[in-house]
Amino acid sequence: MQWNSFSDFIHMGGYGLYVWGSFGICALAMIIEPLILQSRNQKIRRQVKRQGGQP
Repeated sequence: MQWNSFSDFIHMGGYGLYVWGSFGICALAMIIEPLILQSRNQKIRRQVKRQGGQP
């Protein structure tokens, strides 16, 4: 696909909202997932430490 202007690129032939919305949701998931995993890891480590296990 070839675009004549930046505006054409953003609109993606009428599918811009779908394309950029999907891209945004994917990027957001890729940012949030490691944060959630880190939080869960810290929570589990605290629980193990509280129970007297090795960290």
